Amino acid sequence: MHTAEKHPKAPTPKLTCLQPCGRVMAFRTAMSGRARTRARGRACDQASPQPVTPGASVAPGAAAAVSTTQQPGQIQPRLQQLPDESHSAEPGQLRGAEGPPQPSEELQLSVGLQAASLKPRSSCGGVFGDLVVNTRPYLEHVRDSTAGSQGKMVKLFANHFRVVSQPQWIAYKYNVDYTPDIENGNVRENLLFQHEALLGKCHIFDGRSLLLSHRLPKPKTELVSKVKDTDKGKGKEELVKVTIEFTSELTPTSPDRLRYYNILFRKILKIMKFRQVGRNYYNYMKSAPIWQHKLEVWPGYITSILQYENAMTLCADVNHKLLRMETAYDLIMRICEDAKNKNLDVKKLVSKELVGSIVFTKFNNKTYRVDGINWKETPESVFKKSDGTKITFVEYYKKYKAQVTVLNQPLLISKGKWKKSQQDTPNEPIFLVPELCHLTGLTDTMRKDYGVMRDLATYMRLKPEERQLKLKEFMKTIQQDKNVQKVLQHWNFQFDSQLLSFSGRVLKEVRIFQGKRTFEPHPQLAEWSRETRSGPLLSVKSLDNWLILYTKQNYGAALSLMQSLRRVTPTMGIAMRDAKMLEVSDTVKSYIAVLEKHSSNTQMVVCVLSSDRKEMYDGIKRYLCVNCPIPSQCVVARTLDKPQTLMTIATKIAQQMNCKMGGALWKVQTGLQNAMFIGIDCFHDIVNRRKSIMGFVASVNEDLTEWFSQCIFQESGQELVNGLRACLQEALKLWYEHNSILPYSIIVYRDGVGDGQLQALIDCEIPQIVSALKRIFKSQNFKLTFIVVKKRINTRFFVESQGTLQNPPSGTVVDVAVTRKEWYDFFIISQSVKEGTVTPTHYNVIHDTVRLSPDTVQCLTYRLCHMYYNLPGITRVPAPCHYAHKLAYLVGQSIHQEPHQSLSNRLFYL
Repeated sequence: MHTAEKHPKAPTPKLTCLQPCGRVMAFRTAMSGRARTRARGRACDQASPQPVTPGASVAPGAAAAVSTTQQPGQIQPRLQQLPDESHSAEPGQLRGAEGPPQPSEELQLSVGLQAASLKPRSSCGGVFGDLVVNTRPYLEHVRDSTAGSQGKMVKLFANHFRVVSQPQWIAYKYNVDYTPDIENGNVRENLLFQHEALLGKCHIFDGRSLLLSHRLPKPKTELVSKVKDTDKGKGKEELVKVTIEFTSELTPTSPDRLRYYNILFRKILKIMKFRQVGRNYYNYMKSAPIWQHKLEVWPGYITSILQYENAMTLCADVNHKLLRMETAYDLIMRICEDAKNKNLDVKKLVSKELVGSIVFTKFNNKTYRVDGINWKETPESVFKKSDGTKITFVEYYKKYKAQVTVLNQPLLISKGKWKKSQQDTPNEPIFLVPELCHLTGLTDTMRKDYGVMRDLATYMRLKPEERQLKLKEFMKTIQQDKNVQKVLQHWNFQFDSQLLSFSGRVLKEVRIFQGKRTFEPHPQLAEWSRETRSGPLLSVKSLDNWLILYTKQNYGAALSLMQSLRRVTPTMGIAMRDAKMLEVSDTVKSYIAVLEKHSSNTQMVVCVLSSDRKEMYDGIKRYLCVNCPIPSQCVVARTLDKPQTLMTIATKIAQQMNCKMGGALWKVQTGLQNAMFIGIDCFHDIVNRRKSIMGFVASVNEDLTEWFSQCIFQESGQELVNGLRACLQEALKLWYEHNSILPYSIIVYRDGVGDGQLQALIDCEIPQIVSALKRIFKSQNFKLTFIVVKKRINTRFFVESQGTLQNPPSGTVVDVAVTRKEWYDFFIISQSVKEGTVTPTHYNVIHDTVRLSPDTVQCLTYRLCHMYYNLPGITRVPAPCHYAHKLAYLVGQSIHQEPHQSLSNRLFYL
């Protein structure tokens, strides 16, 4: 158990990088600006008051009714007309890094990195856009090598297969346009390759651009293709003009070629009968039903071909898609049945269960987020198509061989995948039929069911040896499939059949200091829970005036907690007086009413909750974090019912309360003097999807036991400069009050950065920080290091032990083979896992005037993973990042407002 206080689960939006420059940054594919303009047409989300024709194009993951040139099986109806928008996204507009040297080291590096912005923008987007961001030339101290030497050498394997052969010839890139425009990707491809005699067998098409191994006779070629009109004339053929225009030559080392190679590999997965769901591919024919839990697991793979330090490799990892056998309609009917004779609001209950969930439509392999329920419309409702004809949803779906049998069910509303690039346009909803929508993921009830989680683990949590066998089987299938090999041979592609192997290092164990005692983490479990509860804590705060709030039925649990705290606090050196115990009704209003009367001079509030209802938790936390700022601890009564775990839980609660009041549990030696550590992470508010919360956390003493914490709310398109400057100013002011001197070095760990957003940090965020620091430090020198932390990666590492592959030990560092020569980057496996395969964390130093050596930054990062007070163990990311995430998560999930300023020097969000 990591914490006694668990935030109730709610659907978590993907973490994204804040975009202070208002620039579009995260993209999947590329096309020219001209093609982009034609593809977009008018704004995608223009509102229309009347249900009109679903248009010809859609946002990613959404769709409209078919136009005259589209084929069935690809799209979903909207009740409003949509504009033209390409299935391919915009290029990432990212650049390399070159610039003349400047007098000041800080200014030199900052200006040098920004000079990359002046170079012509690459046509690559997403992760491929990051590849053209070359930061290492501006880090003089690591130009020769980014590899460290400290630690014990160990032989490692990675889930990478070396590309042993690849095309070495120049390739030719062409833009492809259609008149009239065609939005359906499959139709576009079919129209283009009606002319395969001209184009040849060796080609890669992304929907908007074409890569060929040979140059066409003319720079601009106009062709005519035929397409069947499925809406008019009962199959009458129409003519479409296809214009192929030369744009550029791509050398064998061009980053843009990597994008096309990945498109080629996705084509291979389709040949192997894998089905695309979202970004990944799954083998639905090998789906594993778990009948007792009404679940279905689709096995699949995540793949990417990228250039690394010494070679190009195929990174492949096993992935799973979890579906429930229950449809949204089944859920609605179950709720209706349960609500019978109970005088319950069915619509409210259905919305509570479905809104925010992700559903999957099998007939077109797409996922959608449910944003609402339309109780007025049914599948028999009529909407107008693009050609002006009217059709019901029932008839519409017949085109996709999807049968709707229940005619009086409501419709689900999905607003599509919101993008910051569409921030100024209202969303047009997509309407889904519940009967055709399969539920995905696990409910809270399922997550709490040990049997469900145990059975799922057998399919989804693969041990390193099992993962290796599946990956080798995958590669064997690729090499033995004749159709696959035929495609690969066109491009002279060959893959090694063995996993990539290289040398890594295991860092020395870190010593923990707790009071007068020192100890090291458990070598296998990477934790020290027994040691931390068996002696005095590093710094304690006495509990003199505090409250325990409980409902009448939970009096016994509250009393047991009080008695257990009396037993565990003396050992940890915490002086505790008995709490004032107050009975409340099981409503948020009752808790607030009692707190209003008894909040004066209160140090801590403990609430014993009857259940983990999110509304209750959110209401209490909002009041105690915003209106009446008091550190608080919530615990669900049932967690106190088990005598065998009660003392452990009481110990954890006592430690959390001590931290929230300003105490400290332990410390480690970072090896740097007078250095401030900052963690930044971002989270989307679940109530307002267009609002982002940035969690900013900074250490204010050298021991890293006291922290300044603040949130920045970012509206759509709003810049971060003012918020960051204010955070830095307050953090440095607090540091000065503690140390009587400003820090010499400032080291920022930046989490929550998505693919393709590296350049945005260089263009916007780092200059903001540098500018703010110059104003604060004035003529004084300061040093800044900025490290990008990435958790969502597909690389896995294995170590051979006793004839089988196992997880590497905690402290394993990788800075060769799978790192990039353009970056100062490395991987660390800091945490230990009991089940499955451990996931490393990737670190990329993109700005460094502190001039940290590889050994220094790696050891420092690993030590910071020991300083997260919510877990007496080694965490996956450094403590500043973890604290920033916890803060942003609490605000985005529960509070939805900026916490009171008086709590900024407390870890109130643990």
